[in-house]
Amino acid sequence: IGNTVLHILVLQPNKTFACHMYSLILSYDRNKEGPGSLELIPNNEGLSPFKLAGVEGNTVMFQYLMQKRKQNLWSFGPLSTVLYDITEIDSWAEDQSFLELIVSTKKREARQILDLTPVKELVSLKWNMYGRPYFCFLALFYILYMVCFTMCCVYRPLKPRTGNRTSSRDNTIYVQKMLQESYVEYEDELRLVGELITVIGAVVILVLEIPDILRVGAAKYFGQTILGGPFHIIVITYACMILVTMVMRLTSTTGEVVPMSFALVLGWCNVMYFARGFQMLGPFTIMIQKMIFGDLMRFCWLMAVVILGFASAFYIIFQTENPENLGQFYNYPMSLFTTFELFLTIIDGPANYDVDLPFMYSVVYFAFAIIATLLMLNLLIAMMGDTHWRVAHEQDELWRAQVVATTVMLERKLPRCLWPRSGICGREFGLGDRWYLRIEDRVDPNKHKMMRYTEAFKAQDRDNCDKGSEKLETSGDTLCKKELSALSLSRSTSRTSSHRGWEILRRNT
Repeated sequence: IGNTVLHILVLQPNKTFACHMYSLILSYDRNKEGPGSLELIPNNEGLSPFKLAGVEGNTVMFQYLMQKRKQNLWSFGPLSTVLYDITEIDSWAEDQSFLELIVSTKKREARQILDLTPVKELVSLKWNMYGRPYFCFLALFYILYMVCFTMCCVYRPLKPRTGNRTSSRDNTIYVQKMLQESYVEYEDELRLVGELITVIGAVVILVLEIPDILRVGAAKYFGQTILGGPFHIIVITYACMILVTMVMRLTSTTGEVVPMSFALVLGWCNVMYFARGFQMLGPFTIMIQKMIFGDLMRFCWLMAVVILGFASAFYIIFQTENPENLGQFYNYPMSLFTTFELFLTIIDGPANYDVDLPFMYSVVYFAFAIIATLLMLNLLIAMMGDTHWRVAHEQDELWRAQVVATTVMLERKLPRCLWPRSGICGREFGLGDRWYLRIEDRVDPNKHKMMRYTEAFKAQDRDNCDKGSEKLETSGDTLCKKELSALSLSRSTSRTSSHRGWEILRRNT
């Protein structure tokens, strides 16, 4: 019952009352330091009161609990050293990481905890010592891997076509080699080494991604932009396309260009994931994700309706015309593709002035240009501009969340020998087996003096204003000139006292 009450207090809107009641209940706890402590008992979701405060974004309760856990090591004048307990915060030995819970929650208030002590210092320590070097090395390794895969695709086994053309529009001159013909020369052996590296990399990607999907859940793993959800979809699809290409090569199945093309596009697009390692580029990846999976997905439904309608109209108009004179609409698939290009203004309206074009083509194209170019494209630009404005206001906050998500990801993937535990073991100071982070703090006494001076000057100005207002009230029946002189006198007195106070502040500084 006591543990349930603690979890309820964390969710209370009256944070000051909740902190007092929290302390009162813990004062009756018999196992304050043991494993049966009320603070260590998780709820049905596996969250202790401390983790629940972080997930809910209750910064007041979080700071209150951290103040209870800290240990003052020493202080000398304005300098002091404090040991903060990071046992539940550090993700090194936690199955349900506190940092991962914060960045994966949908509440924006929770991300404000990343800017509080000691979470801010712990993340900065992990990122600067291990996270940034490992992430940059991983980015370089992935780019080299993609270069290897691209070269294997560019020099894939092809041979000249020997069969006759089926139509005048058939433009194929090379076809894919069979498996027995693909690995004969020395250049083929070099390509084979690159292909083996590509396949091994795809298998490693699947081995690293699938356990996280099973641990977190597909909806949460792919749906969080901070955790890089869309990029996980991209990299898993890329690995599957590589394996499909390998199977088609081994079975000598024609058409390997389809999965190979998808793999090239997805693999190089995944390079944008590594932009989160740089503060200037990191928020832009989230901006791109929100635009693609938010604005663009909604816009595509409207675009599909417009393209289907006008493509059908164009095909019907040119169905009776000779395709050799204007072949952009000679069949229905080509009409869809041409209308899509016209929609995005990639090409101009096709026209052949040597022949007579149907009159309805001009009418339909006029309506299409008004609806597609002037209306819908400007609508898309306005939607993306609104998304850019919203993300730009959260730029620093999103950058910290990306750093935390990347650090936790690397800490889980890398072996323990490459990522030692951060902090200091409490046994060195006689504090048990819990881990602490040492933080040095400097208290500037001049800052407190200046605050006291400022408050005193504000109070003096208020007193002068009150005196001036009393004089105005007592002389309410006098002439207008006397009122103006009294008002100017009170203002000059207030201005003089403020000037005198700020002169003292300047000398003190």
